Amino acid sequence: MHLHHLADELDEKEILGADVPISAVCHDSRRVGPGALFVAVPGFRVDGHDYIREALAGGAVGVVVQADRRAKWQATVEGGRLAAIVVPDSRRALATLAAAFHGHPGRRLRVIGVTGTDGKTTTIHLISALLEAAGHRTGLLSTVHCKVGDRLSANEYRFTTPEAPQVQALMADMADAGVDYAILESSSHGLALHRLDGCEYDVAVMTNVTADHLDFHRSREEYLAAKGRLFAMLDRAVDKGVDKMAVLNADEPAAAHFAGLTQARIVTYGVQKAADLQATDISPTEWGSRFRLRAEGNELEVSVGLPGLFNVHNSLAAAAVALSQGMSLAAVKDALGSFPGVPGRLERIDEGQPFTVVVDFAHAPEALRRVLAFLRERCQGQLIVVFGCIGEREKPRRLGMGLAAGELADFAVLTNDNPFQEDPQAILAEMAQGVEKAGRHEGHHFVRIPERREAIAHALAMAVEGDIVLLAGKGHEQSITVGDTVIPWDECRVAGELLREMGS
Repeated sequence: MHLHHLADELDEKEILGADVPISAVCHDSRRVGPGALFVAVPGFRVDGHDYIREALAGGAVGVVVQADRRAKWQATVEGGRLAAIVVPDSRRALATLAAAFHGHPGRRLRVIGVTGTDGKTTTIHLISALLEAAGHRTGLLSTVHCKVGDRLSANEYRFTTPEAPQVQALMADMADAGVDYAILESSSHGLALHRLDGCEYDVAVMTNVTADHLDFHRSREEYLAAKGRLFAMLDRAVDKGVDKMAVLNADEPAAAHFAGLTQARIVTYGVQKAADLQATDISPTEWGSRFRLRAEGNELEVSVGLPGLFNVHNSLAAAAVALSQGMSLAAVKDALGSFPGVPGRLERIDEGQPFTVVVDFAHAPEALRRVLAFLRERCQGQLIVVFGCIGEREKPRRLGMGLAAGELADFAVLTNDNPFQEDPQAILAEMAQGVEKAGRHEGHHFVRIPERREAIAHALAMAVEGDIVLLAGKGHEQSITVGDTVIPWDECRVAGELLREMGS
């Protein structure tokens, strides 16, 4: 593909220099190879325009630059010595160019996007399992996994939603592998930063919306606007001969807002409020739920091996998608009943110990609160929680998570999550303020132990028969970053090792 051909995809642009063949579209100067088109994107800490020379040294043959950064690129580009495309917004251009370079894979797939504060990952995996049970081949991008047909791999990107070149490359792999459905976890960051532009969504799904990521979005209104982009994108996606669908949680006040953003057909699900798919007579099982599912004029009893009311909602959302794609209600029931769960989501660790150990990804206040409330109902002894908070961003979470732990757990061990370059002790101090706000006292109701393995060992050593120990925040993640050091980490493996060392 040539530069001028790619430039044709952009609405506003100025083309400078000669046409050249392009071997890749890159935004990271460290990953530029021979023949690449380097897109200079202004970031939060660094500006890609400052790395144009590094990209050229790596083999870039052209650049995409932002018009308002002319002082940074003019000397390199002027005189036609370097092929360039000048655009008003290089981040938006990155998504458009990446989709075009990979042959618009979203147009060759049916694309399902799931957004919401919590439940996205579980819902993504549920949808995939249901559609696979109906005979379809699926691909997915979730916080936990990347899946292309039968190939499953860990999501090794730092973010739930990677940058547009990675998203489009993954979708191209799906299309080339004969996948029918691409199921994308569509985070508010990914939507706001245009990483998901050009995905050509057919179905948009909402789980729930609480206040989160306000360090990035600045207000709840901006947060809603970011998530709302998923539903607005339905109307701009190409026509693939299938109905566009918006699947909304009727129990969430934000559902009406999202419904107003699209002309797509609305399908609702819920528990408290009337909906197209509704769960009634909900009762807990040993580690799951049983409920009656009403849909399409029929009613039947469903069992899922996912505990908690929030997972009833997630199951309903997935069922709504599956039914909208032609799956029968009976087949949906069977597939929900056989779903094995998602790694790091309420995953029990059993080494024969007389108490329960649970690993969960809950890393925001409302998610932690829901998991603790669920475990509180099942706990016959003490409820002990180990948790941390990420460094460098989302500071309001620290007080909120501390408050949730202080109100719902009997004892808390405050530890590292990913402090990055921030002082771990400062993070723990802010978390401790939340626990203390709940009326708890350090040394009696909580302790601070920065080293996570030591923190988990402390919690396990406290537990006796009937207790529950929740290890929250890391879930499926495979590392902890402290300063410049990346420590390999597997919470489930570490918990198992410690339990075995204790002689469980």
